[in-house]
Amino acid sequence: MTTTAAPVRPPRITDDLRTDAAALRRQTADDDARLAELPAKPDRTPAQQQAADRLHRSSRSLRARFMAAHAPAVHAELTEGGTGWLRIAELAAAATDRFPGLVPTKEQLRQERTHRQAHKEAREIDQAIFLHGLLGVPTVGRHIVDAMRQPTPRALALLDDFRRSGVAEFATVRLERDGDIGRVTLCNAHCLNAEDDQLTADLETAVDLVLLDDGIRVGLLRGTTMTHPRYAGRRVFSAGINLKHLHEGKISYIDFLLDRELGYLSKIVRGLWTSTDGGCAEKPWAAAVDTFAIGGGMQVLLACDQVVAGTDAYFTLPAAQEGIVPGLANLRLGRWMGARLARDIILTGRKLHAAEPEARLLCAEIVGPDEVGPAADRAAARLTAPAVVANRHMLNLADEPVDVFRTYVAEFALVQSDRLYSPDVLAKIGARWSTGERR
Repeated sequence: MTTTAAPVRPPRITDDLRTDAAALRRQTADDDARLAELPAKPDRTPAQQQAADRLHRSSRSLRARFMAAHAPAVHAELTEGGTGWLRIAELAAAATDRFPGLVPTKEQLRQERTHRQAHKEAREIDQAIFLHGLLGVPTVGRHIVDAMRQPTPRALALLDDFRRSGVAEFATVRLERDGDIGRVTLCNAHCLNAEDDQLTADLETAVDLVLLDDGIRVGLLRGTTMTHPRYAGRRVFSAGINLKHLHEGKISYIDFLLDRELGYLSKIVRGLWTSTDGGCAEKPWAAAVDTFAIGGGMQVLLACDQVVAGTDAYFTLPAAQEGIVPGLANLRLGRWMGARLARDIILTGRKLHAAEPEARLLCAEIVGPDEVGPAADRAAARLTAPAVVANRHMLNLADEPVDVFRTYVAEFALVQSDRLYSPDVLAKIGARWSTGERR
């Protein structure tokens, strides 16, 4: 068997969607058949892995050229001419049927999920090429941004019960209506509120309920008390991305990395949007930081209007040292803290302590560790004035126009997928979990 033969020359892209879709289907099927002749990734020789890399490059080059030529037409077909409001996971799922070979199939993704990150075929990069192509087109990208701002079916199903009880419990989040405050408590206590697929889904549901409930005027985010031996009895805001799950291949590219940016974080900034009447439910948000806000935890703060922290807390964005991109922090941190300090924090991983003067650029109030709760309540109360919503809307419009956000997310979709499978990232997370090192 020849395992190092080069793939056939990719076909030329034309102006005809059907012709190019057929060529894409044939070429990617041929590349996948050749890939299937090779051993599983952990068992390949260097020459065999080089052959696999050539096959992936062949298919990905064709997918990228196909999307560059046909993204608007692809989106129109998947959404019935723009009348359907599909989330990005739904778009990708629909594309597997309408355009075979453009994105991974459900079975291919299921197989990937059984492997640790280093042993995958990196098929999520194919999803990234697809979404990068869609988000990069202004009209299409704005349609996707709006679709992702709609309430989730899960939240709509729970809304009546929450309106009656004022309480919603999820696996990793608790939501409670307390007067006019919607208290969202992160409860992923076993891993210091580290972010994973489940937390992302639970947080989006909780954010939706806060925005949909007429009795709530402001949302307040805080971490619960920890059970981890090192922090037992203390509250922690968030340890960022769950690196153990990343190593094990359990961090989803769409359901975690993109859903958090286009889902609950975008909803915190811009509010909900409904396609039926074009209405928008927007509310201010405060955050209370105990102990630390690492990585994704610090990113959440950049979407909030008021941040309160204890004097013993610290903030850090270690993504560049871990090899990945810290979400939208590269877009938002400079607005809060200035360009030079933002580069220092992002590029060098500088840890910013609440006691440092620069922390005042991020936090509205810094108080003693025992005063974080009352101070956060005061911060939330400051956001209940009638004109706050209108003014935060105009501030966010000036700071982060939708097309600026869309353009960033389009590029982030591609860059982050590449970083997730880069040799340095795979080596770092593998070394950490083989030696017992933790964040």
